[in-house]
Order: sequence, then C-alpha cells, then structure tokens
Amino acid sequence: MDKFKKLPRFKAKKSSDTNGSVVDYQAKLAEHGLTREEVIATERKLAKFANAMDSLIRVPFTKQGMGADAALSTIPLAGDVAGLILTSYAFILGRQLGVPADKMTPAVRLALIDMVVGIVPGIGTLLDIFIRPSRKTLGIVHEHLHQEYGITETMHMDRPFLHQSLEDKQQSRFGAFWRNPIVAWLYLHIPDILGLIVIVFVGWGIWTAISWLVGLFGQSTGFG
Repeated sequence: MDKFKKLPRFKAKKSSDTNGSVVDYQAKLAEHGLTREEVIATERKLAKFANAMDSLIRVPFTKQGMGADAALSTIPLAGDVAGLILTSYAFILGRQLGVPADKMTPAVRLALIDMVVGIVPGIGTLLDIFIRPSRKTLGIVHEHLHQEYGITETMHMDRPFLHQSLEDKQQSRFGAFWRNPIVAWLYLHIPDILGLIVIVFVGWGIWTAISWLVGLFGQSTGFG
C-alpha cells in the first residue's frame, strides 16, 4: 500500500519463533479472501468502534475510560441490552478478519457480564469503566492478526482516527507531501507533541511560581 510506505512491511514468508518452520502469511490472507490492506483497514474500524464504546473519555493518568457503553448503562435494562447489541458489531468485525469463534469467547463472556452488571443502578455504570468488552475484542483480534498474518504495527489501532485522516490526506492532491515519512510520523504523533508542550508549560509555570514564592519569602524575612 503505497500510501503507508512509512509503515514496516513484512515479507510473504517469515520464520516461526516456535518451530523454525516457514509461515506463508500471504497464503493465509488469501485463504480468507483478505489482503493486508483490508485487514489493517478493518482493524482500524474496530479500534474506532472500541474507542467510541469503551474509552471515548479517559480517566486522567490511567488507561481506563468511559464511552457510549457506560452512557447506555445509565438507562435501566434497555440501555444494557442496547450496549450488548452494539458490542456484537465488534465480534462481527473480528470474524470478518478470520478470528475463530472460540478465540472470541472471552470477549463475548465479558460482554454478557457487562450487560448483567450494568442492570445495577449506579454501580453498573461505574464498573463499566473496567469492563470493556469491545477493547477486549480488539486485543484478541490484534493477537490473532499478529500470529496468523504477521501484522505487528499498531499505529492504526492506537491512533485510528488520526491514521484514517492521514490516509485520506495521502490520497489527496498533496498526497506526496503527506506520504513523506517525517511528515506522516509528526502527524500521527500530534497528541504526544501537544502533551509534551503542555508538560513544558506546566513545568515552567511551577518553576516560575516557586521562584516567585522564594523571592517573596526572602524579601519578607530578609534572607533574600
């Protein structure tokens, strides 16, 4: 996929870590009627859905969050059933990528637990922060794609919305500019860059405040 030359690509055959045999990832993809690009696009779609359902708003300094699933659980019973129905979309995407049904069982079980627990008013909504069936599905799917198809890159699932936006830009009139590896890397890491800028400004603000307090203390006590 020339749109993402920056992303590492795996050869059709790779050596297995367990028994040294050669695994033909291209053949496995063809067996399921898939291409590498289709797999990445579908997993990105799953990542967007998982973010919307389970971690649209993240709890500060944690990997936990809340999304549409938690919002729906505030509606007694009907909201929890609706959440389960919506979560089934993640299972459908996983099956489209060739993930066996038995591998999906832990995520399905978690979705059922989520529905039952969500019926409890208040507590169910709170527990939704920790019970995240869609993200569980995403983890299972990615592990399967890694093992079966040799796909290890994670940017399309870690930053699905930015990844999609960048791909659209790479197909535009100025695609050559956005396909530049440095430009693409910078665009995908905008959240990190902004976070670093915030940290620098906060650090500068704290240092300025401390310096001012020390100066004020010195002036008032004569130790300055």
